[in-house]
Amino acid sequence: MSDENEVFEEELDGSFPPGPRHPMARRFRGYLPVVVDVETGGFNAATDALLEIAAVTIGMDESGYLFPEHTYFFRVEPFEGANIEQAALEFTGIKLDHPLRMAVQEEQALTEIFRGVRKSLKSNGCKRAILVGHNSSFDLGFLNAAVARSGVKRNPFHPFSSFDTATLAGLAYGQTVLAKACQTAGIEFDNREAHSARYDTEKTAELFCGIVNRWKEFGGWMEDDH
Repeated sequence: MSDENEVFEEELDGSFPPGPRHPMARRFRGYLPVVVDVETGGFNAATDALLEIAAVTIGMDESGYLFPEHTYFFRVEPFEGANIEQAALEFTGIKLDHPLRMAVQEEQALTEIFRGVRKSLKSNGCKRAILVGHNSSFDLGFLNAAVARSGVKRNPFHPFSSFDTATLAGLAYGQTVLAKACQTAGIEFDNREAHSARYDTEKTAELFCGIVNRWKEFGGWMEDDH
């Protein structure tokens, strides 16, 4: 474990108030899973535009099963000087000049999402959010780049750790493509809706919850308060 990682791990050790902890805080050592998906103008987080971002907070019921809770979604105005590849627009179907696009600046989108995530952190007794994504390093890279550009403070997400549903789905279902993983898991997936940040995030959230819940049913995680 790197020194940096130890610092962030230590933030979650010994800092909880006395008394019973919320079961979500126990499940992931104080981390709250938040599913994020971005649609972009290319593959380079430093130079390419963030065009859409969505986040789904994860809840836990009384029996310890996860479920998608709240969805936050924003269409985003490209930052000044951003690169946008035509191939990326054709792939996502995003029309930047559409009169109903109603895009907001990166700062507004992040501020609203972070506010919702912090509210969920508090209600679940967690200390930090951890990004869940399908090929999560891509989404986390664009999130971190947008945070750095916009100067938004109080980023609730761990800066470099994440949960990757491509990996988890490969383990659980032998599938790494989101659509195929969902179909194998019995989750309805409409390819016509795919590559919208909102749709992909909500489907990724269903997939993540399904895998974690299935693991619980198999007896793979025994609840404790340690």
